[in-house]
Amino acid sequence: YTPLIILFSALVVLIPPLFFAGSWETWIYRGLTLLLIGCPCALVISTPAAITSALAAATRRGSLIKGGAALEQLGAITTIALDKTGTLTEGKPQVTEIEPVASINTESLLALAGAVESGSHHPLAKAILNAAESKGVTIIEAEHRKALAGIGVEGQLSGKRVLVTAPARLPENTLPSEWKQRVTELESSGKTAVAVMQDEQFMGLIAMQDTLRQDAIDAIQTLKKQGINAVMLTGDNPRAAAAIASQLEINYRAGLLPEDKVQAVTELNQKHRTMMVGDGINDAPAMKAASIGVAMGSGTDVALETADAALTHNRLTGLPEIIALSRTTHYNIRQNITIALGLKAIFLITSLLGITGLWMAVLADSGATALVTANAIRL
Repeated sequence: YTPLIILFSALVVLIPPLFFAGSWETWIYRGLTLLLIGCPCALVISTPAAITSALAAATRRGSLIKGGAALEQLGAITTIALDKTGTLTEGKPQVTEIEPVASINTESLLALAGAVESGSHHPLAKAILNAAESKGVTIIEAEHRKALAGIGVEGQLSGKRVLVTAPARLPENTLPSEWKQRVTELESSGKTAVAVMQDEQFMGLIAMQDTLRQDAIDAIQTLKKQGINAVMLTGDNPRAAAAIASQLEINYRAGLLPEDKVQAVTELNQKHRTMMVGDGINDAPAMKAASIGVAMGSGTDVALETADAALTHNRLTGLPEIIALSRTTHYNIRQNITIALGLKAIFLITSLLGITGLWMAVLADSGATALVTANAIRL
């Protein structure tokens, strides 16, 4: 833009005097006027002023957006993929059933599960540890504890391997038929069941239930009004996922490992610009694979670091807010560019005709910059 304006001003100065016997003084003056009117201040500031203003507005509302590129991408989103635990739900499940095999009691089953869950920040682990504490069960930390992504946790206790895992991740025929039936009953009621194993021997089930966030339904409804589809991606069992999805009236994919979430988001991204919303380590790869990743404020450090934006207030209603803000910012930028170029076009013609001079050019240039800045501040 700027080299073209300089070239045009130079031609205005040279052509009339050289080819049409125009006055050098008159056309040098008009050329300088055009150079001043063409100054790109207002045009250059039209976008960053709007972006900065919008980022500040988002921060004031409790949403941290990492830069202008992320803000601009938000407005183009047509599909949102959401994790379940800690995102659509409170992430504070409570133990509802403790069902050991006949050879042990509930306290022993809790002690086994708590031994490998100790030190974990996963919501299900916290639920088990809280239940153990409320029943006065002493937890002895297992050795060599480690998380098995999308499967569960394991460790060594008194020389024996203890595993807490989703029943669906166990080898075929590990659970007796009556226990399989019990798992189905628990999951059908929207609960998450975990199996406790000791040296490949089944020791019992622990069932937990999380509650849907109060603002989740409002957020999903607002997103639908914005023309955005939502889908739930979760590692939880299909029955528990179906119970949550039915309340929200959205599609879901359940029983997903972290790599499955990445594949699901990648597939969605090929057809629609997709946002991934999550809070855990397992969600981070999918957030990176999406067009834009958003982390809940209560999420893990890895999720917050990976995300392009974070909802520090931990409210899902922040999602439609930042999308609406992004779309408004796009509109504001187009307004600013129209103001900047429109004023320049008007004064370009009047200057060529000799109606306006340098002082009006100064006012037009400075005025356009002030108007663009004031318009951006409206955000």
